[in-house]
Amino acid sequence: MSMFPETFASSRLRYERLHPADADPLELYSHVKQEAPSVDEITAYVTWDPYEHPKQAIEWIETCGRAFDESEGATYVVRPTEGDRAGEFAGLAGISVDWSLQRAEFGTWLRKPFWGNGYSGERAARLLELAFDRLDLEVVTVSHHPDNEKSRRAIQKYVDRFGGRREGRVRNDVRIGGEPTDAIRYSISHAEWRDHRQVGD
Repeated sequence: MSMFPETFASSRLRYERLHPADADPLELYSHVKQEAPSVDEITAYVTWDPYEHPKQAIEWIETCGRAFDESEGATYVVRPTEGDRAGEFAGLAGISVDWSLQRAEFGTWLRKPFWGNGYSGERAARLLELAFDRLDLEVVTVSHHPDNEKSRRAIQKYVDRFGGRREGRVRNDVRIGGEPTDAIRYSISHAEWRDHRQVGD
């Protein structure tokens, strides 16, 4: 039994686990393959490259499924629940946990048609509730590429909203495009979230 829910929702979004038992690899592949619309913009600041073949989607879903089954993390397909694009694959949202450190790390990416709708902040608020209320963790961290201004604005907004802080620049933190890359890291503690939750809700 996993510590993570298979599905859950926020005000405008539904989250469905990315797992071999549920997910369609061809749906994922259609949005992350080399010919997918705006995929170069989507992957400019993330740690993965556009997929070359559908088997990569199967492998990623299997990886996410193992993490879910072993309560090490969960990746969710994000789908709007209202508007003209209700039910569409909007992107992925992830949470990975280091139980020994009582810490979770968030990650997300959205397809370009879903940028600018406040979905990143809505997703973060719901995952913070999961991390602190359900998993009883102490700290959540999130990072972005130093040049990713859109992510900076979105992250800074919800980090400020829930009382967190910018930790600073972590050098050679991840690999992007095959090269070591710095990251800007933020954190929100359980106590900070609890003290600011009423304001944020």
